[in-house]
Amino acid sequence: MKIAILSRSPESYSTKRLVEVGAARGHEMVVLDHLKCVLVIEQGKPHVYYKGVEVTDVNAIIPRIGASVTFYGSAVVRQFEMMKIFSAVESQALVRSRDKLRCLQQLAKIGIPIPKSAFAYSPRTVDDVIDQVGGIPVIIKLLEGTQGLGVILAETRISAKSVIEAFLDVQVNILVQEFVKEAQGADVRAFVVDGQVVGAMRRKGAEGDFRSNLHRGGSAEVVKLSSQEKALAIKSARHLGLGVAGVDMLPTKRGYIVNEVNSSPGLEGIEKVTGNDIAAKIIDYCERNEHID
Repeated sequence: MKIAILSRSPESYSTKRLVEVGAARGHEMVVLDHLKCVLVIEQGKPHVYYKGVEVTDVNAIIPRIGASVTFYGSAVVRQFEMMKIFSAVESQALVRSRDKLRCLQQLAKIGIPIPKSAFAYSPRTVDDVIDQVGGIPVIIKLLEGTQGLGVILAETRISAKSVIEAFLDVQVNILVQEFVKEAQGADVRAFVVDGQVVGAMRRKGAEGDFRSNLHRGGSAEVVKLSSQEKALAIKSARHLGLGVAGVDMLPTKRGYIVNEVNSSPGLEGIEKVTGNDIAAKIIDYCERNEHID
């Protein structure tokens, strides 16, 4: 097979591991910077050009699309799909998961437990928004933030109103969510590939930080999930249409709730903590879907 990894960071751990595993199995592995791809659309003949050369003979793609370039990255993925090439992460699922509001709406619709969340347009509704999610403290999130960036804990009503009003005044879309105190700055990431949980870890935020992201200095340990917890992660990924996903869950008094679903989860943390070869599971997934209609 010829497998193309859409990545702007060929030296990143995730990209290097995928290349390493695929090459070891005899596959031709190529890394394409999706921002350098040119899409040519004509009737019945979709094409992708990379550095002036048409991309041909690709059997599968593995998108590693950053949040800041979701629009263009998803367009590149969609172009490959039009060429009947299998994608480990489908373009529509990528777009669906990146919008935190849309993602939570989709999950809530099918009964997935999520943090109580509020979304508003006018700064004049701020007090109501805070009250609707249970009052202070609250979590304020940018709709397209990632790796813990754009996530704020407001511990007083004055600070919450100030932050929310500032974002809304400049027309930045945000979510306001309940603060889950019992999580104590920790969450669980379940890594799902093709409808199976292939690894799970408990992440704990750095001292004094409520965010559990490893990129923000947090720590992690392996965790064994119950069949019910696995089913929750799998159902969340499946409903969003994600073949590869990192499902982040918070422990609460009412059980686990799904906080976010990541469509380009990093491999380094989960592989090092669990010892599982997650990259191999993703290559397996591509191998099983080499031929699609």
